[in-house]
Amino acid sequence: MFKPGAGGTMVYFTCEDCAVEISRVAAAGGKVLSEKMSIGQYGYCGICMDTEGNPIGFHSLK
Repeated sequence: MFKPGAGGTMVYFTCEDCAVEISRVAAAGGKVLSEKMSIGQYGYCGICMDTEGNPIGFHSLK
């Protein structure tokens, strides 16, 4: 009964290097919304959209 898309909770997945995970998204049918970017002392993150339209985040310290 729920619809995918923006406006809900966004889940972040912790990984070794978020650039590696982000590079796999398009081949799996998703879409990259924001490439790896610095978030200062907290490391790096990137935002993607899964195959159902849900935004997901990836976080890494390097």
